[in-house]
Amino acid sequence: MNIILVAAEEVSTDRVVLTDRRAEHIVKVLRSNQGDTVRVGVINERRGTGTILSLTDRPSCRVELAVDLTEEAAPRPPVDLLLALPRPIMLKRIFSQAAALGFGSITLINANRVEKSFWEASLLNEASYRGHLLHGLEQAVDTRLPEVRCFSRFKPFVEDVLPGIMREYSHCLMAHPAGGRTLKEVLTGNPGRVLLAVGPEGGWVEYEVGRFLEQGFSAFTLGERILKVDTAVISLHGRVSALLE
Repeated sequence: MNIILVAAEEVSTDRVVLTDRRAEHIVKVLRSNQGDTVRVGVINERRGTGTILSLTDRPSCRVELAVDLTEEAAPRPPVDLLLALPRPIMLKRIFSQAAALGFGSITLINANRVEKSFWEASLLNEASYRGHLLHGLEQAVDTRLPEVRCFSRFKPFVEDVLPGIMREYSHCLMAHPAGGRTLKEVLTGNPGRVLLAVGPEGGWVEYEVGRFLEQGFSAFTLGERILKVDTAVISLHGRVSALLE
């Protein structure tokens, strides 16, 4: 935990009282003392420091901070993720990793090779996935939560939702083993926002590839190696970010 994240409603007259895992981290992991400072950020808002006014570890951990939020929130990351819904255990990792790497949004969609039961997972409720996103932000020292959207039907999403979404981007890219071109070949010109589509474990089927191409996506390949979805997300974000830089 490289930054202590708090909700705006937890801040009262520049004071924050923590009694949960964040307090335990300050007391038992950082081993801070009264008068020490820690990095603090308000979720989706400013960052700064918190000076420890008091702390105790008995009967449970409690920390009171005076916060000074002098830094603006980081800008929205320029890459968004369009992801065929993976297995819940993998999605937990992706939520945390995506927040740490910096995706502006995560849109989860259905695909032919997505198990129907995945859509019944409790992880798709905001109360369940929010903690995984926060873990990623705490690692990256960021405050901006990725927006998460879910669409459980592929055809209505592609036909009715996707055209409106695509107007926000200079490049819409689809990772596909048979894409033919490299990422460098499709991410050309002066890129603005990028939408990156990543398929399920078994890959997109031909129908899905065709619909994306009809909408104006560019297909590309990462090479001969077939990666797991969470590995692919990390690798792709790194490659896209390097090209954008």
